[in-house]
Amino acid sequence: MTNPRRVWCVGLTGGIASGKSTVAELFAARGVPVIDTDLIAREVVQPGSEGLGAVVEVFGSGILTAAGRLDRAALGRRIFADEAARRTLEGILHPRIRGRLRDRLGRLRAPYAVAVVPLLVETGMDRDMDAVVVVDLPSGCQRERLMARDGLGPEAAEQRLATQANREQRLAAADYVIDNSRARGALAGQVAELHRQLLARACRAPPDQE
Repeated sequence: MTNPRRVWCVGLTGGIASGKSTVAELFAARGVPVIDTDLIAREVVQPGSEGLGAVVEVFGSGILTAAGRLDRAALGRRIFADEAARRTLEGILHPRIRGRLRDRLGRLRAPYAVAVVPLLVETGMDRDMDAVVVVDLPSGCQRERLMARDGLGPEAAEQRLATQANREQRLAAADYVIDNSRARGALAGQVAELHRQLLARACRAPPDQE
């Protein structure tokens, strides 16, 4: 990150329905500060925010609910089928998300923190991290979990998957890989071992490492 900070930052990513949230919970259970950029993404488009105003200016008031909140379903229908629209939305939201992430990291005092960033590779934010952890599973298994979780058909699932980096691209950016194709007990064991390694690396890093 391009701000002075003491906390070592680990980017946690993975494809949709790969199990990022579960892995993040396991890190949090070990006392590691976890920042979820999906939550930040919701904050930056709250009613009355500059972010929401910018989104409405581009996409129109049709992406608002009657209460003036962002209608995520309506916006999703616009961007999932239109790559240019998706890129435009990302151009609005991502700088604001990065700014809030930097601010929160700057306030932390811990050996290391985990930033959960679903589009870490796609946005180039992997280059901002001290280490990148990818939650991985075979593509077929990921597709099945996505369909079961969100009640999607094969075509809709493929459309969602196509908006993200593929498995090979994510793995190429990984410093560490967590295999989520096995039982939860195996996942917990992997996080425990990875926490030990990350803690050791973070404690050896200079206090204000960029």
